[in-house]
Amino acid sequence: MVEFDFVKSSYSASGGECVEIAVNVPGAVAVRDSKDTAGPIVQVSPAAWAAFRSGVTGEP
Repeated sequence: MVEFDFVKSSYSASGGECVEIAVNVPGAVAVRDSKDTAGPIVQVSPAAWAAFRSGVTGEP
């Protein structure tokens, strides 16, 4: 089984409504809810993550 090394965004506030991501596995970006660390993990390609992030932040 793959072990992801999850980190929280530096933009996270103290309210706890955060996502965590892991980029330590080649070819995958894993995303999970920081309030439910035992819950589901969504895996996407690095290209898909980059496109999502660009759409959210407005940065290329």
